[in-house]
Amino acid sequence: MKLFTKAILNKLPKLYANDGKKPEEIKVPLKLFNPCGSQSWFITEYDPETKIAYGYVTGMQVNEFGYISIEELEAIKLPFGLGIERDIHWDSNTILKDVIDKKRT
Repeated sequence: MKLFTKAILNKLPKLYANDGKKPEEIKVPLKLFNPCGSQSWFITEYDPETKIAYGYVTGMQVNEFGYISIEELEAIKLPFGLGIERDIHWDSNTILKDVIDKKRT
């Protein structure tokens, strides 16, 4: 599965574009997830040249902001031939505050 479509790339701001903004002002155009685990990556910014993204990462013991190497995510090999997937049902108008609030509960 392609993690980034042209439509998603058009919606993703460049890295650092959201600096200084509040979570209620930032959209999350893309959600990636591990279909065999608990990790999810909520991508808010992306640099297509370096394939580095920024966003909110969640998992069993993790709820933090950080930089994400998309090349590393694409290289992950999971059981049954699976890999990291894009949530095709994700609403690209979701705001970061809603993601953070949902993960805290």
